[in-house]
Amino acid sequence: MLNVTLIAVGNLKEGYLREACAEYEKRLGAFCRLEQIQIKETKLTEHPGAGEIAAALEAEGEKILEAMPPRAYRIALCVEGRQLSSEALAEKLGEIGTTHGAVALVIGSSYGLSPEVKSACDLRLSVSALTFPHQLMRVILLETLYRSLGILHGTKYHK
Repeated sequence: MLNVTLIAVGNLKEGYLREACAEYEKRLGAFCRLEQIQIKETKLTEHPGAGEIAAALEAEGEKILEAMPPRAYRIALCVEGRQLSSEALAEKLGEIGTTHGAVALVIGSSYGLSPEVKSACDLRLSVSALTFPHQLMRVILLETLYRSLGILHGTKYHK
């Protein structure tokens, strides 16, 4: 069974987002072992400058890199990443299951991920050309994982 670690910066503040994540976490139990790790978001001033943002991303990045499982295939979610269909992601997850047995997926803060985290990852993935709040992205990613693993296991969820 695939080990999946979801590393995300920031807390889920809204109850409906926590409920949605809990539902997909429950569903994913049939296909993988899921661990979710929340990294504390660095507090910034109201109008942060580029230097302040870079320092925050670096601090968050150090915590992200510490949290990554050592032998996992690492995927950074970022706007400049590759877009894959659900079927292509399912195929990729199948390959990862065979070659690594574990995958770590990383969602950054609203300012993204540090260059160090992106460089440490094996794949940069973009879920969409659209922009989503990073808290909502956690729900979207869990649904995407559920759909792709369902495809891999031949369920009827994906039509």
